[in-house]
Amino acid sequence: MQNSKELFGFDLIQTDRSSAARAGVFQTPHGAIATPVFMPVGTQATVKTLTSREVDELGAQILLGNTYHLYLRPGDQLLADFGGLHRFMAWQRPILTDSGGFQVWSLSDRRTIDDDGVTFRSHLDGSPHRFTPERVMEVQGRIGADIVMAFDECSAYGADHAYAAVAMERTHRWLERCVTAQTRKDQALFGIVQGNVFPDLRERSAIFIGEQPVHGFGIGGLSVGEPKDVMYSVLWHTTASLPTNRPRYLMGVGSPEDLIQGVARGVDMFDCVLPTRLGRHGAAFTSTGRINLLNAQWASDEAPIEAGCDCATCVTYSRGYLRHLFRARETLGPRLATIHNVRFLIRLMEQARVAILEDRFETFQHEFLATYQAVSERVRDEQRQRYGRRHERAAVSHA
Repeated sequence: MQNSKELFGFDLIQTDRSSAARAGVFQTPHGAIATPVFMPVGTQATVKTLTSREVDELGAQILLGNTYHLYLRPGDQLLADFGGLHRFMAWQRPILTDSGGFQVWSLSDRRTIDDDGVTFRSHLDGSPHRFTPERVMEVQGRIGADIVMAFDECSAYGADHAYAAVAMERTHRWLERCVTAQTRKDQALFGIVQGNVFPDLRERSAIFIGEQPVHGFGIGGLSVGEPKDVMYSVLWHTTASLPTNRPRYLMGVGSPEDLIQGVARGVDMFDCVLPTRLGRHGAAFTSTGRINLLNAQWASDEAPIEAGCDCATCVTYSRGYLRHLFRARETLGPRLATIHNVRFLIRLMEQARVAILEDRFETFQHEFLATYQAVSERVRDEQRQRYGRRHERAAVSHA
């Protein structure tokens, strides 16, 4: 078997001269990943409403699965018996698994954190469970993803500096234990930078994680309720302190404007449930912002969701037809909207990569952000209340 460095090489092809944006290629046993890249989320061995073949046809290079959910159902031993998650869900490209730390953290009334790990109760049946760094590495080894995340503690937005430091230091100790516990050389281990919104903690964490024998860097604890400008500032402090020779993954972030801002700050990989969640509720991405497909204004509209989009939905169907499907509560509506939303984000990262390679990312970023109308804080708050979520990032019901 090849050694770990040969299996998971990262080639930084080009860096934008006007920003920190970069284009690279990350090698894995299931294929190369061209970055920057958006990873659709297949929490429970499926990207909701889509088949693996459909996701592949949308241009997805890599999927994300969730350790917490797969551990509870169908179980990591069953996945091992199937030969791993790739074979179980008929997906032959790379897979990344979250450690489950964020989901466990979300169970605020069902878990207890100590220096050794986390004791929690399942959101399915209330049964007790225990995650430690060693146990998480064992479970992810059985799942068989190409990229596995270290176990970490995400401190809540609003936590004071003292507790954020405690959670960060615990995350560092847990990473060292994950490194020791890892047995599969065909899995790339990513450490996770924490530190809440405090620049000094973020810098300390990034420097520490960057010195560890890991294949890449997760940036956690963002998009958990903090204002956008705070997130962008914290992201700058983080990426500026990370080594440039390994990929950087901003966890749980998927709004189009956040992807572009993240790329400009040197992020290579993104994931989020947003495109599938919005699709199920009739919201669709366009180059000028989100639209609500249930609105009466689309009833007789013969245009596609987005002119020039190459997804099967836009090539074939009109906004008027999609509105009809949602009004009639036909299951095809959420599927078609999801197809478009996932392709929109994948295509956006493809366009960003080309712009970097052609040394025109600054112009691309400016033109996109000048026309894209991000959802206002008021509307975002209303959406969070409607969906029963504190924020748009996945919590226990990670979709």
